[in-house]
Amino acid sequence: MDAANPMTAEALPWNVPRDDLLRALRTTPEGLSEREGKLRLARYGPNDALLRRRTPLWRQIVDRLSNPLILILLFASGLSAWTGDVTSFAIIAVIILLSVALDVVQQRRAEHTVDALRRSVGLKAQVQRSGKSREIAVDQLVPGDIVEMKAGAIVPADCRLIAGRDCFVNQALLTGESFPVEKQPVELASPTEDISTAANFLFMGTSVISGTARALVCRTGRATELGGLAGGMTAQRPADAFAQGIRRFGFLMLRLTIFLVLFVIATNAVFNRPWLESLLFALALAVGLTPELLPMVVTVTLANGARRLAQRRVIVKRLAAIHDLGAMDVLCTDKTGTLTEAEIRLAGHIDAHGEDSKEVLRLAYLNSAFESGIKSPLDDAILAHEKLDVGAWHKIDEVPFDFERRRVSVLVDDGSRRLLVVKGAPEDIIALSVDYETGAGECLPLEPQMRDSLVQRFEALGEEGYRVLGIASRSLARDHESAAIRDETALTFAGFVIFIDPPKADSADAIHALAEIGVEVKILTGDNERVARHICTAIGVTVEGVLTGQELATMSAESLRARLPSVNLFCRITPQQKERVLLALKHSGKVVGFLGDGINDASALHAADVGISVDGAADVAKEAADLVLLEHDLSVVHDGIIEGRRTVENVTKYILMGSSSNFGNMFSMAGAALFLPFLPMQPTQVLLNNLLYDISEVGVPFDNVDAEAIRQPMRWDIEFIERFMLLLGPVSSLFDFLTFFVLLKLFGASEPMFQTGWFVESLATQSLVIFVIRTRRAPWRSLPNPVLTVLTLSVVLIGLVIPLTPLGALFGFVAPPPAFYLFLVVATLAYLLLVEGVKRLLYRHASVNG
Repeated sequence: MDAANPMTAEALPWNVPRDDLLRALRTTPEGLSEREGKLRLARYGPNDALLRRRTPLWRQIVDRLSNPLILILLFASGLSAWTGDVTSFAIIAVIILLSVALDVVQQRRAEHTVDALRRSVGLKAQVQRSGKSREIAVDQLVPGDIVEMKAGAIVPADCRLIAGRDCFVNQALLTGESFPVEKQPVELASPTEDISTAANFLFMGTSVISGTARALVCRTGRATELGGLAGGMTAQRPADAFAQGIRRFGFLMLRLTIFLVLFVIATNAVFNRPWLESLLFALALAVGLTPELLPMVVTVTLANGARRLAQRRVIVKRLAAIHDLGAMDVLCTDKTGTLTEAEIRLAGHIDAHGEDSKEVLRLAYLNSAFESGIKSPLDDAILAHEKLDVGAWHKIDEVPFDFERRRVSVLVDDGSRRLLVVKGAPEDIIALSVDYETGAGECLPLEPQMRDSLVQRFEALGEEGYRVLGIASRSLARDHESAAIRDETALTFAGFVIFIDPPKADSADAIHALAEIGVEVKILTGDNERVARHICTAIGVTVEGVLTGQELATMSAESLRARLPSVNLFCRITPQQKERVLLALKHSGKVVGFLGDGINDASALHAADVGISVDGAADVAKEAADLVLLEHDLSVVHDGIIEGRRTVENVTKYILMGSSSNFGNMFSMAGAALFLPFLPMQPTQVLLNNLLYDISEVGVPFDNVDAEAIRQPMRWDIEFIERFMLLLGPVSSLFDFLTFFVLLKLFGASEPMFQTGWFVESLATQSLVIFVIRTRRAPWRSLPNPVLTVLTLSVVLIGLVIPLTPLGALFGFVAPPPAFYLFLVVATLAYLLLVEGVKRLLYRHASVNG
């Protein structure tokens, strides 16, 4: 039997007796050795159910060479070689290979960068290796490993539970059932193939809601249940505006390319020009027009942005999220860790009369010590405050915390009595209590006057900025074997435990800095209004409006959307209500970010346009997030937004280049075919022009960005790009036709001279125009990145020098007269000045209508 890849119902790892399963996997409850773990990793491969293997280098090269345009071009140039023009064929082949190499190398470097960043915040698993417990990357797990899990963890593989306590798991990913399922280390009474009834088995990708688990890894990677559903699980999220804009631009250029190619072929056929030469020129023109480097430039620019974000302590898991980050205009966040230091400590424990009470601390300690669900920072503060001996007590059962009840109960016994200890939201604990315990240990009825006094005390503490939990208990019969929600009644109120979480000194500055770049911060917290208001006042943040979870529950979707602009503080809201607020903001046209780190924040992180978590967050939150902060600080988010806008701006520069100057030059070449008795450029010259132009654009992802360009949220604007192309394209063509006139009439250019002059002029103008297009300012008031400057000027220099070298003769170039270079300088400067004027007109129009 191969327990890692079973074939029959009896062999399914939840049906096999535990000891037989351990023997089949050649392991023990202490786990594998390090050496055996490495051997099994080599045998089974990485533990990644949704693994998409990187396309090998040879396949990437073949994919690019299999582009129909390139194949036809190679075939046509092969025919040319067969007729005796071997030189042209060799040149075309070399240029195509260089273009492919440029594309592949840049793309692979970008992919390696992004993969390394993702691995840096990848999920970890606590595993037993060589008798020691240590943390390893989830993708390094192998069948036979022993793993340990707690509430908030994502199950890292298909595992057989061998020990556990109050282990409840959410299996909705596999079964669609939203209610948690209890898992126990038991032998099943009868074999089953139904995963929903496998009570002793944990499935990869599900999440532990409460309790702890120690489990044996049985299946990893594609052999898991999740791996079997991999095709359905890897469905892509709907394309955002950025992806849609890139695709729309690509299709636009493709349609123009097809039109121009057919136009050139038809024109040359009408004038009875050599068909093979005309075909080669048309195909070279098509290659020049096709934005073949667009995917590479987009990926490289986004990857470079991800690398720069990593330097600012932000790890990008989804590249397209960089655009969404740049477009974000609303950030929703909890106050803990953003407005406060997230260093919660217990400040007091008082009874109903406000006196210090050791009994209140003892009850709170019992509850936190035996609670097996989601341990909150408040639990940690209680347990860290003072070490109490609870060895005489043992746990019987538990009613886990949930956001509707806002409390957690544990049923404990010390051998003489059985006690239900309840901890939760003060107003709810007070409402569920019927009497209260005095400092002398006496129980008195909880009269309305005393209830009002308790509420006033709780509210006064909240107004001073303290977080408060109510503590109560109830004695139950010794034969009471389980705890249920119905037991949380007729409680005896013990008192309050009081916590302090100091305000973060620089949080107000971070919020104001976000406001200055057009991002509004809305606070979504589970705390009550008084605590949240106090914190906001303490750090200097103005509360414009408040909406509570209770009010939200009664509001329609339309009413909520109407209130959103005037509210920036949401209190006592549940995870489901957080998601509702985010969706309402998105419905109002906002691009919404959500910063969350809790086990119940996963749905809100998914609902947001940009899900942001922190490195120390629960596994389910980190897995749902698009970005992971290495520091829980709003200033880090601010830096990330700026970097996201910088990245989108640089992608836009490349698009504007390809849709204006390059398009104009290629359009001019097609138009020249109408009146020239020869081709305006040889096919090899067109390809060389395109290759050199592509090299000059490699520096765009690294370019500097003006401060005013990233001052406001930046959304993808394909309409502006189309206007830019339709206006600047003809301007470029106008100068091209002027060049044609000068070459033919003033210089009396022959065919080689015309092609040489046009090659030099077109390369110079379409390359140098980046210095105008890259900035909204006057070009001399904005410094480009040195990489872009060096590459662009080098390409222009190469274009000037090639006709003067022996290499130029291979391409059919001749040395232009000195007067031509004077004309080139004057014409290029005039062209750049005209483009500058058109650019200012377009941006002025965009600002008026934007």
